[in-house]
Amino acid sequence: MNAPKVLNCNGKLLSLEEPVVMGIVNITPDSFFEGSRFRDTDAIKARAEEIVAQGGKIIDVGGFSTRPGANDVSEQEECDRVCMAVEAIRSIDQSTPISVDTFRASVAKESIGKCGADIINDISGGLIEDGIFEAAAELHAPYILMHTVGHTVQEMQQKTEYDNITKDIFRYFAEKLCRLRELGVNDVILDPGFGFAKDIAQNYELMAHMDIFQQFGLPILVGISRKRMIRQVLGCNANESLNGVTALNAFSLMKGADILRVHDVKESVETVKLYKELTKTR
Repeated sequence: MNAPKVLNCNGKLLSLEEPVVMGIVNITPDSFFEGSRFRDTDAIKARAEEIVAQGGKIIDVGGFSTRPGANDVSEQEECDRVCMAVEAIRSIDQSTPISVDTFRASVAKESIGKCGADIINDISGGLIEDGIFEAAAELHAPYILMHTVGHTVQEMQQKTEYDNITKDIFRYFAEKLCRLRELGVNDVILDPGFGFAKDIAQNYELMAHMDIFQQFGLPILVGISRKRMIRQVLGCNANESLNGVTALNAFSLMKGADILRVHDVKESVETVKLYKELTKTR
């Protein structure tokens, strides 16, 4: 029997025995979905309050856009953006866990160690910059381990060659987890990395077999909100893609997702609620 799924977020315990929703707050001018961009403290506070009011359990703050063609952001600029947002949220909410979407150890240390964030959400799996695994261990912070390939954001959009995508990602997780365990990182969340180093067909093949990752006994995060894998199949833009997001989030829950990372919190919380009702009848 697997141990209960609980995250220790700076002493705040977050149960994942039932799926939860993570709401996105992007502190960037160029994130691919315009509706997720928030630049000033009043807008950030209002967005955080909205996420919690709609049932979100985690607030995810990002200061570096990873969309194809996005502008590079210096380490200092990213840190300034993220810390400003975390401090703004913490001024009105001391309890909701905050994850920081960063691959830089310095940003993680500043935002978690000094500003009050809780979780490292690393899109790079430790590949872009050295020290992020060690930062998670030093901070005793839950770490979101995402699958990708490549040592730059640009490479992550291009490298899509696999022998067997599901088995290759399973092996990737196993190898990375060994290193994280050696360092003493206790709370790890697995993110298959939809949209990173995967073409459209590979994204859907991966989702169809995602339940294999439950063998690790760890929480699984799915982040497909408004992404190209939906837009391209449906022939729509980001603003028109919510119906597709809801459909794939529902399927992800059936395949074992514990955390849905989304722009649309209310709709995703409703999806979780219906999923829970459905599983009561099994």
